[in-house]
Amino acid sequence: MLTLHFRGRVLLLLLLITIAGCKKRRTVAITPNNMKQLEGTWLLSQEENTGDTLVYRPNTYAFPPARGRTGFAIKPYGRFEQFDIAPTDGLDGRPGTWTIDRKTKLRIHLNDELDPNYTLEILEVDSVNKILKVRRLASPG
Repeated sequence: MLTLHFRGRVLLLLLLITIAGCKKRRTVAITPNNMKQLEGTWLLSQEENTGDTLVYRPNTYAFPPARGRTGFAIKPYGRFEQFDIAPTDGLDGRPGTWTIDRKTKLRIHLNDELDPNYTLEILEVDSVNKILKVRRLASPG
């Protein structure tokens, strides 16, 4: 009898864990308040990426060693800079612009037009824990 009760609790616990893992992905509405949180230089923390969610940390974050990190800077007044790994292992900045698309996305255009425009869907921005989670999408047209 005790074993059956224990198994029931274990099954309930597994069910709750499964439900928690299936929560729907939410996006963050971009407001003037959290736009200030988005502004700054963000570098990819590839160790924390999961699925199609990209995780970024401020450039001042104590990252573990890596062979270079890509990233970007979101600047006021629609200015943007993408950082690619340079041939000398440093960062190579490419200027561009951002615009808000559908209140939850930043549409990115790089001035050199070497790459197509893309969109960053904002999934989470947390200035306390210093983390930005996005999903990168191809921009239409």
